Amino acid sequence: MLWFDDVLFGNRILLWVIVLGVTAGLAALARLVQRWLARRLGARAARTGALLDDYLANLFSHTHFLFLLALAISLGSQFLNLPPRSARYLDLLAPLAMILQLAGWGHWGIGLWIDRRFRSEPAKDGNSASSAAVLGFILRLGLWSLVLLMSLDVLGFNITTLVASLGIGGIAVALAVQNILGDLLASLSITLDKPFMVGDFITVDLCVGTVESIGLKTTRIRSLSGEQIIISNSDLLKSRIRNFKGLVERRVAFGFAVSYRTPVAQLARLPGQLREIIEALPKVRFDRAHCLELSPAGVRFEVVYFVLDGDYTRYLDCQQAINLVMLETLRREGILLSFPALPGELLPGPVETR
Repeated sequence: MLWFDDVLFGNRILLWVIVLGVTAGLAALARLVQRWLARRLGARAARTGALLDDYLANLFSHTHFLFLLALAISLGSQFLNLPPRSARYLDLLAPLAMILQLAGWGHWGIGLWIDRRFRSEPAKDGNSASSAAVLGFILRLGLWSLVLLMSLDVLGFNITTLVASLGIGGIAVALAVQNILGDLLASLSITLDKPFMVGDFITVDLCVGTVESIGLKTTRIRSLSGEQIIISNSDLLKSRIRNFKGLVERRVAFGFAVSYRTPVAQLARLPGQLREIIEALPKVRFDRAHCLELSPAGVRFEVVYFVLDGDYTRYLDCQQAINLVMLETLRREGILLSFPALPGELLPGPVETR
């Protein structure tokens, strides 16, 4: 065939056919190898459950065929004698394809990380989903912004001025919306660090209640009296937060005073009697009971014990039982409780006999 010897764009047609055949063959071979590796690693990941195998299988599955084709075309073009302009464009094909493929892998990797990060949530509520969506948007926006700058740099554009202008513009925008950005970042901090979650009972300064929702800008707390308290996320993280969900045991200390007319022998027996009262209750650990001081209100006793349960109602039940049995014991022993003296009132003292 004499037409094979004809010249097209500076190269013989036979060479064009050979290069196109080799390029198509390389692309097809790369595609077959990619699919084979994806299947093998997928089967291995299903068998072993290893995170690395699962990651590599998904990595090969998310390798685009156009990336493989671009590499094959770039490699095949090296055997052709092309005009400088065409050769330059083909030389840019491989790096641009690599940048876009890395961006695709990064886009998928961000989604995988967010999915694994939020998969362990106790409940897939709207707050976690919205926070995950915002986090994914920010990470992907940063990724594709970097991809755009790298692509412009590969194409020969001077990105120094562009980056400088973006920096100045970014500072201006950040100053204009700093409160919104602060609440948004605080929301992401709450989602990632988990100082509290929806359903936790917390106290924030003077606010006490159950967390109902964690939004992008505010957190809503249902107070004990029923109203809803709305606090911005940035203000929330600046406050001291007490989370009672992780309360394993509750330390309880209470005191009372008895009359100075109580005989010393009865006062000496009282700590032991208090210990017996507390140790008789289930899920309660006695710590101590002492005659603490001789105060203006009377002979003060202090009692400390632990409720081995974080439930607040359980604590109230224990304290109620202790109070009732303690009152019964004091009445049986004839011991009177004492109260603070009124202004000008004399404290009880020993009875004088003549």
